[in-house]
Formats: sequence, C-alpha cells, structure tokens
Amino acid sequence: MQENVLIIAVQQQTDDESRLDYSIEELKSLIETADGRVADIIMQKRDHPHPALYLGSGKLEEIKTLIEELEVDIIIANDELSATQMRNLQKHLEVPIIDRSQLILDIFANRAQTKEGKLQVELAQYKYMLPRLHGQGQALSRLGGGIGTRGPGETKLETDRRHINRRIDEIKAKLETVVNQRAQYRKRRKTNKAFQIAIVGYTNAGKSTLFNRLTKSDAFEQDQLFATLDPMSRQMQFPSGLRAIVTDTVGFMQDLPTALIAAFRSTLEEVTEADFIYHVVDAAHPDHQQHQATVVKLLQDLKADQIPMLTIYNKKDLLTEQFIPSTHPSIIISAYDQIDRKKMLEKTEQELKEHWDFYNTVIPANEGKKLQLYKQHTILEKDEFDPEIEAYRLEGYMPTDHPLHYR
Repeated sequence: MQENVLIIAVQQQTDDESRLDYSIEELKSLIETADGRVADIIMQKRDHPHPALYLGSGKLEEIKTLIEELEVDIIIANDELSATQMRNLQKHLEVPIIDRSQLILDIFANRAQTKEGKLQVELAQYKYMLPRLHGQGQALSRLGGGIGTRGPGETKLETDRRHINRRIDEIKAKLETVVNQRAQYRKRRKTNKAFQIAIVGYTNAGKSTLFNRLTKSDAFEQDQLFATLDPMSRQMQFPSGLRAIVTDTVGFMQDLPTALIAAFRSTLEEVTEADFIYHVVDAAHPDHQQHQATVVKLLQDLKADQIPMLTIYNKKDLLTEQFIPSTHPSIIISAYDQIDRKKMLEKTEQELKEHWDFYNTVIPANEGKKLQLYKQHTILEKDEFDPEIEAYRLEGYMPTDHPLHYR
C-alpha cells in the first residue's frame, strides 16, 4: 500500500531557485520509486536551516494541522538532517521523519540483488544510522515496514551501539573478500588485454538500455531511479571485429549520501580500470547539464577523468527542440535505434584510432591463432591474402602497450 508523504524543504538565500526546483522534482521521483505518494510540499525561505528544528516553530504548527488533514504517514526532508533535528522533529510532529539520504539508502536496500550489493547497502545504512541512533526509537520500531524502514532499520537498533559496530566490522571483512575477488577478476582481464568500456551516467539516463542493446543482454531496465545497482559485464563486438568487455555501472546523482559513495567505491573502481568511458546523458531532461556536471565531478574524484571518453546524448527521440552538445567528442542517439548505435560504435573506433598506434604487419597463413588475435584485439583496416608469400598483410590500429606489438 502506498504511503502518504509530506516533503519539507528549506530554501536558503544562496539557493539557485531552478536547482532547488529540480532537487524537489528529483525527491518526488525518489518517493515514487520507493512506492510513496507525495501528499504535499512545505517549503520555507530561511537564511539557513534551523539548527535544532530544520524549520521554524511556526511552520511546524502548520505542518501538525496538515498531518491530520492529509493523513500523512511519513515526512521526508529534502536535506540531510542532523541527529538533533531528526529527534526534535520526531518529538514535535509525532510521525516518522527521514531525510533524502535515508530515502536513497532505502531504495538501494530494496534494489540490491547480489551479495556484494546487499552488503554495501547494509554497511552504508549502519554508518548513516550510527550518529543518529539517539531518538530513532519510534522510527526503527515501526511495524510492517514502509519507506525508510527497509534493511537493518527494521530491528530495534538504538539499544546496542556495540552490536552495530560489530556488524560493521563483519560486513567490512566480508566485503574485503568480495573486493579481492573482483580485483583478481580485473587483473585477469588486464592480463588477457581485453579492451574494457565502462558505461557511466546520471541515474535513469538510459545506461542499461544501451548496455542491453550493445551486448544483447537482459539487465534490468526501467524508467525509474537506480534501476541498476550491481555492475554487470558482458562482451560486445565493434564493426571492425574488435571485441570489448562492457560494464554497466550504478547511476550517479547529486547529493548522494557520503556513506553510500564510500560503500560503492569498489563497484565504482570498475570505471577506473576501463580503457574507455561511455558517459550517457539524458539529453531530453531539462537539467541535463547539471546531471552531466555531477558525473564529471564524480569521475574526477575517482581520478578517472583522464580516460578517453565519448559523451552519448541519449533519448534523441524525446527531444522537442534542436540540441547543441556542450562537450566533445560526443554523439546524439536514441539507444533503441540500431542505426544510431552503429554510428556510435563507428564514432568510438574513430576516437580510438586517435589514441592508438598504427601498425602494418605480415602474418604467415599457418598462424591462424595469431591472425585471430589481431582481428579481436585491434581495429583492423586492411586484411589481404598475398598468395606469393602465403601470408596475410594486415593494417590497423592497436593500443600502445598491447602485447601484439612485441610479437
């Protein structure tokens, strides 16, 4: 059953009004994703949020009346609340209070499929809750679940801080094993010199749709936030025959909880190991430039901004006016359109040729295995059989440090 949600927000003097509007719209989408229904939005203009109550006491009286009228089940704040603010609001309003960060953690708890994903979310939830335990009693002991109570929130935790710290240590140990396995797997891919592409982008930009079409896979794709949590890797082939391993990653978002970014660090490290990045942007979204900037900033934080990248402006079919890309190299596509995807792959090969080395070589006809390596690991431009010397003459491009250079 859908819960009735009341959004509360503070508009500070320094806030850019349109950015605040998008932030509220995003929060509404998050609430819908968590199966809630927005009953109303209460916004207050202030120099800064009230240190003890988030909103002014007069506003809280107004909210009390609304809770009755609209039969509000839960209140969600647009900003991250301190333990004091949460405790005082809970006392004043007598309904469960959570903030944007807790809502995002809640969605992640609901979406994680793999053992690693579940552990990462649980770790982030515990880290988020630890400083806020005091005064969370009512919220944590809610029966029957609901928004903000998924994952570890369903047990009465405030009684035992030691229990949480112990659990955090356990999860970290388990995650370390998984992270090491992932590192081994990445090392093996590096040794095999597989060409790796990471697909990144703001949540709901269409990454999984593109991933599925390129790799003929069935990763979960839906028009909702954070549809993909667990990275998935599959093989794909370029028009030239070059093979690549493509990884679909978790969607980015502005103001993501710090605990969550920290928890998903190992997942995001897939990006740092890539040879090439596809940055997918929802071109039809009114706030696409802000989305793009958020992702670029996160890539810089991960020190992945030096990796060659193609910005893919997706959802061309939804554009209502002429679109002018703000970044180069870039391409405007619809992930559903086969011709667009082919153009995108050709554009990628064009970009790679600028970064890779040109080669020409002769492979004897009896070295079929070696010939296959060139076909799969390089962009082959010329492949001719010369009967006089019983060999193939090859021309193309390959990465500078590829082992084939030394054969």
